[in-house]
Amino acid sequence: MSDLQTSLDLIARGAADILKRDELAARLALGRPLRVKAGFDPTAPDLHIGHTVLLNKMRQFQDLGHTVIFLIGDFTGMIGDPTGKNVTRKPLTREDVAANARTYAEQVLKVLDRQKTELRFNSEWFDKMSAADMIRLAASHTVARMLERDDFAKRYKSEQSIAIHEFLYPLVQGYDSVALKADVELGGTDQRFNLLMGRALQEQVGQPPQIVLTMPLLEGLDGVNKMSKSLGNYIGINEPAIDIVTKTMKIGDALMWRWFELLSFDVSMAELARMQADVDAGQLNPRDAKLRLARELAARFHDAAAAEQAIAGWHAVVRGEGDTSLLPLHALVIPADGLRVAPLLVAAGLAPSNAEAARKLKERAVRIDGVVIEDAQRVFTAGFEGVLQIGKRNFARVRLDQAQS
Repeated sequence: MSDLQTSLDLIARGAADILKRDELAARLALGRPLRVKAGFDPTAPDLHIGHTVLLNKMRQFQDLGHTVIFLIGDFTGMIGDPTGKNVTRKPLTREDVAANARTYAEQVLKVLDRQKTELRFNSEWFDKMSAADMIRLAASHTVARMLERDDFAKRYKSEQSIAIHEFLYPLVQGYDSVALKADVELGGTDQRFNLLMGRALQEQVGQPPQIVLTMPLLEGLDGVNKMSKSLGNYIGINEPAIDIVTKTMKIGDALMWRWFELLSFDVSMAELARMQADVDAGQLNPRDAKLRLARELAARFHDAAAAEQAIAGWHAVVRGEGDTSLLPLHALVIPADGLRVAPLLVAAGLAPSNAEAARKLKERAVRIDGVVIEDAQRVFTAGFEGVLQIGKRNFARVRLDQAQS
C-alpha cells in the first residue's frame, strides 16, 4: 500500500464524508504540510470526549506531518452558532468568551501535539474589519442561499424568528478559512453548510477551495442522543480517571465499537475488526474489550499509572478483586438526623429519584460494601464511609459529613 493510500485511509477513518476526496488526494500528493483547521466556539469552559472526535482527527493529521489550526471562535461566539437551534441563541459577551477560552488550550493539548498546533482566535481579523468590510462580506451570499440551511428553512417555514445576525454566522465561519488559507476544514455533520461556505468564499477570492471533512456526532452514554452536558450523558476530559473508566464501562456493547473507531489511537481498524470477530465467536469477552478502551481513555487524559489505579478500583467493586480504597472518596453533606437509603443513593448520584432507588431496593440490587441492603428504613449518619452500589456498574465511595448549623 502506498504512503498516499495509507494517509488517505487514516484520514478517512470514522469520517462521515470527505468533500472532495479526489481533491484531498491531489493536495496530499503535493508533498507539503497541509493547513488543517477546526473551529470551536467557547460556549462552555470544559470539553467532553464528544469534542475529541474532531481533536483525534486533527492529531492524526499532525502525525502525518500536517499543521493543525485550533481556532477559538471568540468573535463567532459572540454571535452564537444557530446550528440545530429552533430559537435565536443568546450571544455570549466578550467577558463570557474570554473566561471560557482560558481553559481550552490546556485541555486540547491533552490530545494535540503542542509543537504542531497553531492556536488562533478569529477576533484577530474580525476586530480589524470595518462596518463596510462586514457589509461586503454579507453581500457575498443571498437570503435564498441561507434558507437552504435545514434549520433556517424549518424555522422560516414554521414562522419562528430568525435574527439577522444569525445569517452572518456561516459567513463569518467561512471567512475564517479565507483568513487562515485553510487546505482542510473539519467539523461535525451538523456543520456541513458552514464548512461549504468556507469553500465558496475561498473560491471567490481566488484561493484553492478547502477540502471539507465531516465527523459523526458521538452518541453519549445512553447510546441514543448526541453526547451533551445538558443531557448528562457525557464524559468530561477533566473528570477523574476512575469516572472515565466507570462511565466507559457502562456503555452498551454496540456503542463500544463506534467509540473505538472514533476515539482510539491504539487500536487499528484491522485489529478492531479482529476484536469484533472474536467477540462474535465467543472468544473475547466484550467486557475485556471495553476495559481496553476505558484504559486508553483514562491514560490519555491522565496518565498510565492513574489509568491502572482506576481499572483496579473498578475491579475491586465490580468483580470483588482488590482494594476499594483505590476509589476516589466523595464527601456528602447530610442533615444532622441522617439519611435513609433511598435519599442517600440519590445524593450520591446513583439514582435519579427516591422512587427509583426504592425500586432498586425491592429488587435487591443495592449493596453497601458488597452487602445487599434490604432495610429501606436504615438511617446513615455523619461519619459513615463506604461504597454504595446499584447493580454491577453503578457505584460510588462516599463519606458522610454533617451540615454546619
